[in-house]
Amino acid sequence: MASFPLETIRHSVSHVMACAVQELFPETKFDIGPSTADGFYYDFDMEARLSPEDLEKIETVMARIASEDHAFEYFELTREEAEKLLGEKGQQYKLERLKDIPSGEKISFYKSGGFTDLCRGPHVEKTSQVGAFKLLSVAGSYFRGKEDNPMLQRIYGTAFPSKKELDAYLKQLEEAKKRDHRKLGRELDLFSSADQVGPGLILWHPKGAFIRNTFETFWKEEHYKNGYELVNTPHIGRSDLWHTSGHLDFYKDAMYSPMDIDGNDYFVKPMNCPFHIQIYKTKLRSYRELPLRWAELGTVYRYEKSGVLHGLLRVRGFTQDDAHIICTPEQIESEISEVLQFSLSMWKAFGFKDVKPYLATRPEKSVGEESRWTQALESLRKAVEKAGLECEVDEGGGAFYGPKIDLKVRDAIGREWQTTTIQFDFNLPERFDMTYIGEDGQKHRPYMVHRALLGSIERFFGILVEHYAGAFPVWLCPEQLRILPITEKQHDAACAYLKALKSKGIRAEMDLRSETVGSRIKDARNDRIPYIAVIGEREASVGTAAIRSRREGQIGELDSWGLAEKIVSDIDNKI
Repeated sequence: MASFPLETIRHSVSHVMACAVQELFPETKFDIGPSTADGFYYDFDMEARLSPEDLEKIETVMARIASEDHAFEYFELTREEAEKLLGEKGQQYKLERLKDIPSGEKISFYKSGGFTDLCRGPHVEKTSQVGAFKLLSVAGSYFRGKEDNPMLQRIYGTAFPSKKELDAYLKQLEEAKKRDHRKLGRELDLFSSADQVGPGLILWHPKGAFIRNTFETFWKEEHYKNGYELVNTPHIGRSDLWHTSGHLDFYKDAMYSPMDIDGNDYFVKPMNCPFHIQIYKTKLRSYRELPLRWAELGTVYRYEKSGVLHGLLRVRGFTQDDAHIICTPEQIESEISEVLQFSLSMWKAFGFKDVKPYLATRPEKSVGEESRWTQALESLRKAVEKAGLECEVDEGGGAFYGPKIDLKVRDAIGREWQTTTIQFDFNLPERFDMTYIGEDGQKHRPYMVHRALLGSIERFFGILVEHYAGAFPVWLCPEQLRILPITEKQHDAACAYLKALKSKGIRAEMDLRSETVGSRIKDARNDRIPYIAVIGEREASVGTAAIRSRREGQIGELDSWGLAEKIVSDIDNKI
């Protein structure tokens, strides 16, 4: 079989799927069917409401079409010919998409079997080359993503060159379902949301809040160790601030409506950076004060459409682990290297060791002097090289105001997550006229770097839940040990054991319910408790407990001192 790029295979499968849908539901109107990072989809307008059984039927017809070895035939039409063809077929969505093609550009179609599609391609040569595929789900999708447009049905699927690769991906999906942070969040009583509060706004339950506080405390301690100062800023700011920053010009659709306070418009903040700049501008700065490294766990609010909200991973109110580095041009290379090393050490502490950087370069439309872009890109590149990492370059993928490094971490089941961003900004220092007095006694423009290390606390927590499947490292667990006396006769011994462990700082609880010890062990395991201590008649007589470790299984009898020593070691080593 000829070798084709994965996105080409997936886009070709979307055409095979559309062909099957057309055969089963002849009156269907078609929109678009692109490949995606994980597979493909196609949007349809049809009277029938698709069910899982329908997906199975479509898949069966797709397999037949693939085996019939139809060629993907390319042809071009004039605009008038294309309008006539699509009009005769009653494909109004395709006619709308035709209008998106600029005048003078070629208008191309692909035909395979009985299906003809307005498409720029590319495709495999024949339907037999589409590899192994699977339809996954169906969901609603507004035409062009606008809520006042018709609702279409979107079929999602995936495809790979071989069945072995497809099977591995489907196995990963099944594991991902078990690890879904929304499901585990309910089961472990970590967090929730409520309609009366509002979608995309998270309620942290005691256990979830404890874990959050634990890693936020660690975050703060590590920032102090790495030369950062912590700041705090308000949740709202006057409209003047957001006009100066440019948010009201470029970001207003994502900002919540203003509130009138004393005759002035105030907006809930979508970002922290303008506030940090205001702190900088409270006095004249000297090169001797730089670099300044200011960090904040700052809660921000951004409007996201309800259709894209997803547990903790996509919310409307979230806390950024934000930091801004303000420095001289001479300091920028070492600062970038420091922040990258800091990021890598933090991810390692949380158990993520597979980290990959992506370097996004200058886009066509941008601000800032060419020399600054060149220096910034070189600083980012050198930092990656110094860290011994291989970097993928995203040509033109930087923001208009500066280049950036994005870090992606791979979790326990092989999924990649976008996390840390190290982002240069040549825009805000200009807009806010940020300066410092240099060694020459003249005013100079500082460099400014935005840095979100974990990304957002909410999203990071969701990733953490799924990475560990709810079985958090010992140092993060709200309950590190559960003590189970076998009968009432061992209650006093269990209480003494509990008191001794708590005096050593261990987060321990006792289960005195009348259920069998086997049932209580099962509950403790379902609650992902790292250590279980069972105390029977013999253990009570000698002051020990039979210890079961979540990680190691049965590890024998230990007195309270021995167990405390083991748990403290786990905590210190971030086991």
